[in-house]
Amino acid sequence: MRIALLVALAAALSGCATSPVNYEASLSQQDPKWASPACQQARTNASAYEAREKEHPGWGFGVLLGPYSLGLAAAIKEHEQKQRKLYSREVHLQCSSLPLPKDLEIDPNAQAAARTKYP
Repeated sequence: MRIALLVALAAALSGCATSPVNYEASLSQQDPKWASPACQQARTNASAYEAREKEHPGWGFGVLLGPYSLGLAAAIKEHEQKQRKLYSREVHLQCSSLPLPKDLEIDPNAQAAARTKYP
């Protein structure tokens, strides 16, 4: 039962957000914004994030620690997905004149919930 749950959870979480570097490669280099300093900085930040993401143990580490770490591993993966989306969004905004794709838009309700301060 645990293995089935683990496989289902891994399948649901894997590959939800495109790597910022792969997203960058899909943008047109002919766009006037591509050569701007802001675009170069956004691409550098995206590359640095991807390198950091590959360095940490991630999902496999949580599985090795046992069932109590599965929640932690799932939280790590969810955070990685959000970070990928934010870096891809920043690359798009700085490097492309095209409108922002729907999958890179940020839900204002989610942002408001994240800023909520509890006593």
